Amino acid sequence: MSDNQEDRNYPTDEPVLVTCGLPYASGEMHIGHLRTYVPADVFVRLLRKLDVDVTFVCGSDTHGTPVVTTAEKEGVSPKELYQKYHEHYLDTFPKLGIEFDNYGTTDDPENHERTKQIVRALEKKGYIYPKDLDTPYCDKCGRSLPDRFVRGTCPYCGADARGDECDQGCGRYLEPGEILSPRCAICGSPTRTVTRKHFYFKLTEFTDFLKNFLDEVDGTKNARNYAMGWVKEGLKDWCITRDLDWGVEFPDDPSLTLYVWVDAPIHYMSSTEQWAKKKGEPDAWKDFWSPDGGRIVHYIGQDIVYHHCIFWPAMLKGSDYNLPSAIVASGMVKIEGHNFSRSRGYVVWIIDDYLEHDLDPDYLRYYMVSHSSQTKDLDFAWDAFQEKVNSELVNTFGNFIYRALHFSHDNFEEIPEGHIEESVSNAIEATVESVIDATNRYELKQVVDEVLRLASFGNEYFQSNKPWELVREDNKKCARVLYNACCIVKALAVLIEPIMPSVAESIWEQLGLEGEEVHEVDLWESTEPAEAGREIPQPRPVISKVDDKLIKELHGIIDNRIKDAEAAEMGDKEKQELVSFEDFKKMDFRVGEILECERVPDTDNLLKIIVDIGDEKRQMVTGLAQLYECDELIGEKALFLVNLEPKKLAGVKSEGMILAVEHAEKEGHWVPLTIEDVPPGSKAA
Repeated sequence: MSDNQEDRNYPTDEPVLVTCGLPYASGEMHIGHLRTYVPADVFVRLLRKLDVDVTFVCGSDTHGTPVVTTAEKEGVSPKELYQKYHEHYLDTFPKLGIEFDNYGTTDDPENHERTKQIVRALEKKGYIYPKDLDTPYCDKCGRSLPDRFVRGTCPYCGADARGDECDQGCGRYLEPGEILSPRCAICGSPTRTVTRKHFYFKLTEFTDFLKNFLDEVDGTKNARNYAMGWVKEGLKDWCITRDLDWGVEFPDDPSLTLYVWVDAPIHYMSSTEQWAKKKGEPDAWKDFWSPDGGRIVHYIGQDIVYHHCIFWPAMLKGSDYNLPSAIVASGMVKIEGHNFSRSRGYVVWIIDDYLEHDLDPDYLRYYMVSHSSQTKDLDFAWDAFQEKVNSELVNTFGNFIYRALHFSHDNFEEIPEGHIEESVSNAIEATVESVIDATNRYELKQVVDEVLRLASFGNEYFQSNKPWELVREDNKKCARVLYNACCIVKALAVLIEPIMPSVAESIWEQLGLEGEEVHEVDLWESTEPAEAGREIPQPRPVISKVDDKLIKELHGIIDNRIKDAEAAEMGDKEKQELVSFEDFKKMDFRVGEILECERVPDTDNLLKIIVDIGDEKRQMVTGLAQLYECDELIGEKALFLVNLEPKKLAGVKSEGMILAVEHAEKEGHWVPLTIEDVPPGSKAA
């Protein structure tokens, strides 16, 4: 027993609800989705192996601007669009071994009803109030521009951002009207401002509550730390309505819909209600969501931490529902070393690029949880994928299982007689304890590492005992060695099941057992000795190598996709509106010398610099903190735009902008346009 057993959350007698961040029903499943759904499914399977009463729910996010904008591009209604992709998700998740107890949509009646009930409860307590709001409006398109209908400059880090989130920079949630230099995301036109009444949630009332909540909530540190930083920086009341005709209507004004991040997390609750109805116990959802209910664990991507760690618990607290027990946030996904981007071609589609090439879904599940820890970014690369399958799974894991079963079958036709050796039972028990510890830390990579370590132990045990010699010299000892090898094989089948359920079935069958039963046995079954005398069917390899030819083909698919995206981008650039000479003449570019530099507190990207521009010194804020240290910039002369309208970034006034270029071969690496042998204040034209 581990020293920290008494501090573990699991096993537990409490019921546990596990949820996943909802995929937008606006496109097909890609590998970025699996960064959340595979670990969550593995975690659920581990809890079931710990005899925990666990329920697993999710659903398609059918509202908000992502669905509306995609529907417009495809020339269909939002409902037609989401129904198409909702069916796609319903069909694809099971192919990957991801098994939800309920998978609904945010457009289901239960979600509309529960969302309105919660909003009314918040209104009744005085947490929602009306306020006039200036919002962007596109004259060319003839409509208001909520959320992703508008793009502009993030007021906190200066990156290009969409209307509700800095998706290219600091990841911060943006309130309507906060974005700088807004432009229509559909036609690219500059916007004008219109004023109308919207409704706000008093998020500021929950500051102290959120500090306490974030101190106590379990899960991953990245979720807690990011959110706590934002809370300490100071919260703002949250605009919860939008000028859209698609979504859940705001109860007091049918001309407005609720912001998608109001009703999306509420679907965790309504999906649980649907599950309860399906099982014939309509009130069972209260076992989780009543104030004294069981444990709720949210698996999410790092990009939606703000919504789940700030908005959502405040809404639950204000409407008297149970709070999340744990929030587990994954790192982001990269493709072949590049930032994930569908528009730039850096994407792997689950159907077209993986399943249709007859690749085993279990291999992808393995990669997604073994490549890096939960909180770190995951870089998906086909060469690394092949190496993991061929080296770790085939050479270490599969090789031992096949040798142990093949040798037992050929020489005994059954699991031979024997007794389990102390070293073998100790190794298995230690692995089980380590797996439980890793599960309690939500570190599934360590679960995989422990399983591989046991497989390596099995290989060493097999090699050191040389059963190929014992079969000729000491048949009884050979039987004992092979019996112990079969005990390790049995343990590996149980332990690998949460990660590779189909592979576990195959191993279980080759032990002469019913394959489906491996999903039902608990984790401690791995410590029970194998049943001697059980007939072993003809063994077959449980893992197959991924060949070079296929990997080369898959590389080619990504390469062609990137080339197509680059060609399309060049075409789009040619279509962009030209800047008039008169507009260009308004821009005042000057050489400036950086005199002082310091980091902006509580930000990752921002530096405050003092710049000599000839006739005066200016304070500016630049988003270069992750690329340069201050001592690298002090004394440098660069080109600055000095007649830019002053703005505050993260509360610091900025009176200009440094000009920089993005390195063509290093995505995200910006290089200032430095100048030599020219005094500060010199104008550029």
